[in-house]
Amino acid sequence: MSTTAIPGVIAAGQKWKLVWEDKGNNADGPVGMDDGSLWLAQNDNSQVVRIDKNGKAEVIYKDTYTGGAIAANKKGEVFIGERSLHLAIWYLKPQRKLFANSHAGEPLECIGGGIINDMTADSKGGVYMTMGGIYYANPKGEVSLRYGTIGGNGIILSPDEKTLYVTNGAIVYAFDVNVDGSLTNQREFGKLRGGQAGDGSAVDAQGRLYVATGASVDVFATNGDFLGSIQGPQGLHGTAFGGRDKKTLFAIVFYGAWGTPSARNRVIAIPTIAEGYKDRAK
Repeated sequence: MSTTAIPGVIAAGQKWKLVWEDKGNNADGPVGMDDGSLWLAQNDNSQVVRIDKNGKAEVIYKDTYTGGAIAANKKGEVFIGERSLHLAIWYLKPQRKLFANSHAGEPLECIGGGIINDMTADSKGGVYMTMGGIYYANPKGEVSLRYGTIGGNGIILSPDEKTLYVTNGAIVYAFDVNVDGSLTNQREFGKLRGGQAGDGSAVDAQGRLYVATGASVDVFATNGDFLGSIQGPQGLHGTAFGGRDKKTLFAIVFYGAWGTPSARNRVIAIPTIAEGYKDRAK
């Protein structure tokens, strides 16, 4: 499957290439690190996999309590979201320790409507997450009550951290980010065209938004204008920029029958004209 051109984003004729494949029902939360590697979480076996610039994969963290989403900030802090019975966010770097697991003394299960699905980290040391709604854990690990009215799935901050984008079905929503990290002005930002199942997202250095749709990566300008679809295989549910120059777009693809031995995940990659945002790992 060859791409059609999106000016400033990708040239015509580019093709996705297989980078990595493994058994299991889950590979999620991809982030592209400064060394050119791609990290992803596997909640079914509680591991974090690092894929280096040459495509060699290794397990770098184990026993993550079904960690299924990764976020990293410009300070080098890396977080993982625990999806087991006791929902929590943990630091992976600079050291492994608990970051947040409650609101006002109550477990996160008491305020959320599901697992910690996706996360994005800000430069202050806080983390936004989707958990049957949209929540913020501030740099002290204090978790807010729900923002907005949508359930949400994929979540990503704009490069200037003034806007938060959240996918919800076929619609992408945007929120204004206040100085204290709180969110206001929920609004519809754009509608997906290449698929209907908005999931993990990424931003490039120009602030354009890239959204995994279940069958493509749809690209939007900063004003919400739809720029085009980078078509991909069915099951494409996450995306991130990576590589040394951050001019490679990665995607996670699930295929097979969920919950059976045929379940598989692949990481695929395609070269871009656009450059990912380098001051944050996604």
